[in-house]
Formats: sequence, structure tokens, C-alpha cells
Amino acid sequence: MTASKVVRATLMQMFHHFRYGPDAWLLQFAGAADEHAFLMSRAIIDRLEKMPPDGLRDWTISYTTVLLEFEKNHCPAEAPTFLLDNDTFSQPLEREIKIVPVAYGGDDLLRVAEHCFMSMDQVVAHHSAAIYRVHALGFAPGFAYLGGLDARLHTPRLSTPRTMIPAGSVAIGGGQTAVYPLPTPGGWNLIGHTKQVMFDPTVSLSSAFFLTVGDRVRFIPI
Repeated sequence: MTASKVVRATLMQMFHHFRYGPDAWLLQFAGAADEHAFLMSRAIIDRLEKMPPDGLRDWTISYTTVLLEFEKNHCPAEAPTFLLDNDTFSQPLEREIKIVPVAYGGDDLLRVAEHCFMSMDQVVAHHSAAIYRVHALGFAPGFAYLGGLDARLHTPRLSTPRTMIPAGSVAIGGGQTAVYPLPTPGGWNLIGHTKQVMFDPTVSLSSAFFLTVGDRVRFIPI
């Protein structure tokens, strides 16, 4: 089965729609922020930018849903089905894997290990074995939300966030992992540190970010 057919089959299983007030529809195209969801979101963005539904005023996409807001009195009575009709689903983005060297041993590594019923070495092994995908950038300049974290490592955020986390801290938050690019407050679990600069404000904007949406990432223990 081709990649587009796999995505289509997955979409048909996950597709749900909800009326969101008098002038909007909320469409769910995935059940989790995984690789299929990422490919679907890229395809949906491409479709909305090139061929938006009649009367569409605005749209907002998340990891698994897209909100379609229509002009007053132009919202279709039935949920738009273009997601199921679209034949141009995105193919996998086989970008070069960017390497992030990590000195594991963050303040919360033991907490993550205990939560996951593992040793700290096992946490490091599982975290560094995966190839991650940048699903989004946000929170702080250069903060990349990485999908693909092993489900065995999913760990709740701290109940009380820290007031300051050092730049370069590698962390787990729920089902995602990330690197803090700047000293900021945060509630993710710290499991290591990298010297890789994720955001450099001293250079041009086109070169300031180490990671962009769609990039693939691998953490290498040092």
C-alpha cells in the first residue's frame, strides 16, 4: 500500500466532525500527534491554501484537528468532506536527520525513570533510539515540539513549573520531547543538556533557528 493510501485509510478511520457554533466546523483527522497526523496536517494546510472551501473566513490547525470558520450565513449545513476527497496527501518528508548531542543526567531523569518503571539507563536508551519529527515551533523562539517519543517515556509535566530552566535543557513533557532554546520558565521534565544552539538572535532570521517544522531529529548520548 502506498504512503498516500495508508494516510487515506487512517484518515477515514479517524475522521470526525463537530459543529462549532453557527459558523464553524471542527474536523478531527487524527487521534494522536504522530507521524500520520503530521503528514495529514501538511496535506490539509496545502489544500486550504490552494483551494479553500467557499465562504471560508479563517482556519486554525492543531496536531489532530482543524477549525474552519466561515463567513456569516455561509457555513455549509453538512461538514466539509474535502479531507476524504483529497488525492494529494503529503508524502513522508525524508529530510536529513539533524543530530543533537546530549549529556543525559537532568534533574528529573530519576523521576522519569521511576514514573516509567525503568532504570535511568533505559530511559536514555529509549529516548536516544527514536527519530523525532518537528511538529511545531512555539512557546519561545526556537522551541521545537518533537513528536515520536516512545510511549513508554510519556511523563506528566511538573505540577509546579520551575521559574527558570537553563538554555539547552532537554526535556519530556507528556507525550513530547524538546530542547529549551533560551532560559525560560517551564514545567517539563529535565533529562539532559545539549550545547547545540537552537536559536541564535545574533544572525539573520533565516539562519537563526536550528530546527524548522518538518525536520527530523536524533539525540545522541555523549
